Amino acid sequence: MPTRATESIMPQAWMLDRPHLLAILAGAAGGAIAIGSMEAFSIERAFPLFAIPFATSIVTALGSPKAEPAQPRALVGGHLVSTLVGLLVVKLCGPAPWAAAVAVGLAMVAMHLTGTFHPPAGIDPLVVVVNNMSWSFLIVPVGIGAVLLATFAFAWHNLVTRGVNEGDTWPIRWW
Repeated sequence: MPTRATESIMPQAWMLDRPHLLAILAGAAGGAIAIGSMEAFSIERAFPLFAIPFATSIVTALGSPKAEPAQPRALVGGHLVSTLVGLLVVKLCGPAPWAAAVAVGLAMVAMHLTGTFHPPAGIDPLVVVVNNMSWSFLIVPVGIGAVLLATFAFAWHNLVTRGVNEGDTWPIRWW
């Protein structure tokens, strides 16, 4: 039985209008499909895609499509910038724990300075430094994976969820 305290909270938390609920469900379905597809493609690859934060990137792009970190510039650029910082740090300092911490901090600064701040990409330098990744990691899986995620988000938002919330399109801006 709801109390007076919960009566004022419950309508806001549980009483979603139909378009909003459909948008949430569509984003969740798209996220599940995207992650399932990435896992299927990465099963036999040298760099499994689950090793980098693409799961949280797709949740950001599909779950909060209007947020600045969900836009293509941040999604793709954030992963590329953060991975590049991680690669520079590991090549200069080696795969030490302190170097991984420095790389994450520097990646945050670099993303802000380049206008590509994408929080899920903040873990890329940690993965790079701890695993002493090669330069090719920047292209495969990071670069290609980020572009594929942006492509998937674009297709999902514009083909699957188009009628859910009229006027909601992704991206708000490409670059």
